[in-house]
Amino acid sequence: MENQNKNQLEKARKIEQKGISEIPAESRPVYHLSSPMGWMNDPNGFSVYQNDYHLFFQYHPFSNVWGPMHWGHCKSNDFIKWEYLPIAMAPDQNYDEGGCYSGSAIQEGQEHILFYTGVIDHYLDDGSHDYRQVQCLAKGDGINYEKYEGNPVITGLDLPAGSSTEDFRDPKIWKEGNDYYLVAGSRGADGYGQVLLFQSENLKQWKFLSVLDKSKGEYGKMWECPDFFALEDKQILLVSPQNMRAKGYEFHNGNNSMFVYGKYDPTTYQFEREQISSADYGLDFYAPQTLLAPDGRRIMIGWMQSWDAKFMKDFLNWSGMMTIPRELHIKNGKIYQTPVRELENYRKNLVEYKQQEITESVMLEGISGRIIDLQVNITKFDFHHFTIHFAHNEEYEMLLQYNHRRKCLTIDRTHSELLRDVVCRRKMDTEPIGETQQEVLKLRLLLDRYSIEVFINDGEKVMTSIFFAPMEANEIIFDTDGTASIDVIKYDICL
Repeated sequence: MENQNKNQLEKARKIEQKGISEIPAESRPVYHLSSPMGWMNDPNGFSVYQNDYHLFFQYHPFSNVWGPMHWGHCKSNDFIKWEYLPIAMAPDQNYDEGGCYSGSAIQEGQEHILFYTGVIDHYLDDGSHDYRQVQCLAKGDGINYEKYEGNPVITGLDLPAGSSTEDFRDPKIWKEGNDYYLVAGSRGADGYGQVLLFQSENLKQWKFLSVLDKSKGEYGKMWECPDFFALEDKQILLVSPQNMRAKGYEFHNGNNSMFVYGKYDPTTYQFEREQISSADYGLDFYAPQTLLAPDGRRIMIGWMQSWDAKFMKDFLNWSGMMTIPRELHIKNGKIYQTPVRELENYRKNLVEYKQQEITESVMLEGISGRIIDLQVNITKFDFHHFTIHFAHNEEYEMLLQYNHRRKCLTIDRTHSELLRDVVCRRKMDTEPIGETQQEVLKLRLLLDRYSIEVFINDGEKVMTSIFFAPMEANEIIFDTDGTASIDVIKYDICL
């Protein structure tokens, strides 16, 4: 049985290696991580090991659609250039036969410790379906990982009364002092999402400590992919609720990600919620995870796709991308997100305009492209609508439009070569900020072939979307129904 299990992982690795070699580099994004081949979703095991940043991910290398989950693997020394490593884990044990689901990682001594959700999924002799989610441990050296012979290490027997054994997943582990802690997503006795806190002295025996927070019927039916960390003077619970009703411009994706701000008492293991906000307002963002970098930065990365709008071009043999890793910090009581500063090392070919007046549709010389870092600051607001058309040609375009009267920013991919335009548009409240006695609306657009990430007002809010307009659609047009004044800075991103 051991050899058979090993063969299953080796088979997947060989298929992966062959697939990677057959995918041309020009079909991939340049500075965003994409699936080596086949299907990618949630980031897993975002961690520092042996002075490199490691990222694992939910992975089905055998097709471009979701299937039995493996753990894909890559590493980087700067968050921008990623090296594909062999598949780390395959579903090859009785406790993970239904998939190796999401989890996390830490370095302990010279070992890389992985925690993940195993899915027990089979039919019993009496015809009943045995489906359960359990938490499991593996250890490795950065390339090869061995699953712990005593798995699973946390089961339904360790849960608070009434909690679902079918919806119990996505452990995020960290160490404080001599003890280990992890949070996991769960569905409580009331049928709604909750986050559970556990503690261990040795990684193998775990005890339940508390329910950190609950949906209480207001924030989704199930809470996935929790993360729990201090950020300056706040304690943050980062969680991805499923099946959630929208509120105004908040939480429109059905499966969302949100920051829960609060205070945490480590002596009683109690978390007191203070406020909640969306982590991203675009069409494609889910299951983010963070790491604490050696220099003290809290870095977050997310899956750049949505369960509600799964689409991929037929000519691509990979499906799934990650966002640019983002630095998190607190400003004015809010979490701000900015692209990791390492991206600036790859900016080339500066083109700049100052106080450019826009009164009609205009293209600015040198401002175009699909692999760029574009900053547009609006400083005059004598208009109703101001629009940036990008990934544009005579047939295709993406839109980013600011409605100054309603103080609303909209992203729209309706005409970006979609065959189905059911989920194409998102809006969010957006206010100019006062800066040196002048109002300004700051828009930073990161374009990378098939994606856009818009950072508003130095990262106060973010909108993320994927799209698949052909690469020849690379024009950028500025348009207004009145008069706008803008400052523009554009860099090409060159790796």
